[in-house]
Amino acid sequence: IHNSIKEKFLARLQKEISKVPLCTPQELLEGGLEKTSGRLGPMISKKQFEKVTGMVDRAKASGFSLLCGGNSRTPGYYVEPTVFVDVPTDSEIWTEEVFGPVLCVRGFDTEDEALNEANNTRFGLAAAVMSGDPARCERVMRNFRCGIVWVNCSQPCFTQLPWGGVKRSGIGRDNGDAGFWSYLEPKQVVKYVTKKPFGWYSPRFEDSKL
Repeated sequence: IHNSIKEKFLARLQKEISKVPLCTPQELLEGGLEKTSGRLGPMISKKQFEKVTGMVDRAKASGFSLLCGGNSRTPGYYVEPTVFVDVPTDSEIWTEEVFGPVLCVRGFDTEDEALNEANNTRFGLAAAVMSGDPARCERVMRNFRCGIVWVNCSQPCFTQLPWGGVKRSGIGRDNGDAGFWSYLEPKQVVKYVTKKPFGWYSPRFEDSKL
């Protein structure tokens, strides 16, 4: 978040997070899809619960600035929405994929600084840019090193569009036309029709056909 609006943003973020209730799967089901927005269920398993709470506990033990949350609730595998601020960029909570309700917020002053921090990761599935400046959104979008970019939104998924990441987030794409390539076996066929001598590095044959 840009440092010029960082404090205002954090205050609003904390206020909105305080409205998010922890709900049982049954409560989520009874609430209906239209009422589940802004609710938070449990972790999917004990293993994932222990992974997330372990990362949060280690961040707290390291003395990182905790804006809100940071606690677990039992019975069940519930983790409060948790926000850390300005954690070191080499810390576990910043560099690893948490897959839990944990957010790390850092401030930046320049666009290049923000891009460098965003790209300084071995993962590259998705990223988002939020700005009222269309030109800035375009620049940042083009310079993100990832497979998916959201502009002034986050998480919308369309089955007709390719889905996949770069770097340690995988290769290949699912969904859309690109999703079929994993199930195909393309065959390259080159037919030599010229009378000129053949060579691996010969000049391009004007009368050749593929």
